[in-house]
Amino acid sequence: MSTDGAYWCTRRHLLAWGFALGSGASVRAQQSGPTPYPSRQVDWPGEGAIRVFDYMNQNRAHFWSRRAADQRALVFVGDSLTGGWSTLAKDFPQVKTANRGIGGDVTRGMLFRFGEDVLDLNPIAVVMLAGSADLSALQAPSVALRNISAMAGMLKKRLPTTPLVLCTVPPRLNAAAPVNPARIAELNEGIKQFASSRDGVVVVDLHTALSDSEGNPVPAYFAPDLLHLSPAGYRVWKAELEPSLRRIGILT
Repeated sequence: MSTDGAYWCTRRHLLAWGFALGSGASVRAQQSGPTPYPSRQVDWPGEGAIRVFDYMNQNRAHFWSRRAADQRALVFVGDSLTGGWSTLAKDFPQVKTANRGIGGDVTRGMLFRFGEDVLDLNPIAVVMLAGSADLSALQAPSVALRNISAMAGMLKKRLPTTPLVLCTVPPRLNAAAPVNPARIAELNEGIKQFASSRDGVVVVDLHTALSDSEGNPVPAYFAPDLLHLSPAGYRVWKAELEPSLRRIGILT
């Protein structure tokens, strides 16, 4: 199932989903696998684009198999930019890390799986890079921001002392999935404003770190598609994250 377009949940529906996904660990302990993606659009939390591909089910099944091993980890959640960080354990040897990135995942998909894939791990902190796939789906940055806010709310309710690190979306110049740079700037400004208004939320400006003086991707930091990160790009991300992780007490 793949459905793009906006759908507004009622407040009652969203609150119900927040309760189910944010506090249902004891129920899920009896499950044999992750909750299936809803087949009806009306049954999804949040709003905006929906993307479900077969490999996403495989990713989530793997995440489920790691639930015990990844308890109390520093959890990274996002799309392929996060999922492609294959050297997390080596890059952050001081702490346990868990990668919960899924390629192509939009913020509405992250919101659906946030309880099982992130909160149920009782993370020591959450690093989120979200919204690039939303822009690929041609939806307004404000939609992604509301879904990000919903996830932050779930974290605050369930694990009130757990820090959230929000990363700004990197630049991109991918001809197959073009995005207006103004939309990236709008989303990133919203992420910064959100982080500045919430206790326990910090922002890492990944966009600036990976951009040239014109705001375009620095080629050395990106794969040839100028969308995904190269090993050098992940080294930049690591360097940008470390000071924030030290400030919040995750790294020494």
